[in-house]
Amino acid sequence: MKYRQLTKEQFESLHEEFALFLATQSIDVKEWNQLKKEKPQVAEDEMNVFSDVVWDDVLTKTNYLEHFSKQSVNLFKCDSTEIHRIFVKINKDINLLEQEGFEWLLSNPTDDAVEYFNGTKKYTSERNLEIFDLIEKGSAIAKGELFEYFNRLISK
Repeated sequence: MKYRQLTKEQFESLHEEFALFLATQSIDVKEWNQLKKEKPQVAEDEMNVFSDVVWDDVLTKTNYLEHFSKQSVNLFKCDSTEIHRIFVKINKDINLLEQEGFEWLLSNPTDDAVEYFNGTKKYTSERNLEIFDLIEKGSAIAKGELFEYFNRLISK
């Protein structure tokens, strides 16, 4: 398995796609129920293959990630060959995990308490695996507005 198996909730939300996937494997509902009972490892393998297909599709389409902690934000832009990172650190008693703290940052991006670091690195392994690793460590897929906002701000 390349990534990790989807959660029960993720499988439930993708039940139609999973049914189509099983159909491409020539497995109908009756056979699937039989597989789960009589050959649970084969059923598990099918779920793993489907999970990898879904993850690969999602990760290939992922261009931005965000990871918030109480006093810092990591923003990532995931290009095809390299990843760009903007690290925003708050040296003040502000909690970025709360709406009020986040709004303070957006209203005061040039405050002396705000530090910025940025860099770029080439992927050391497969792009999607590195993005997956960041997600597993707490990053969330994002639309990129924050990355682009802070990138414009620090590029001036």
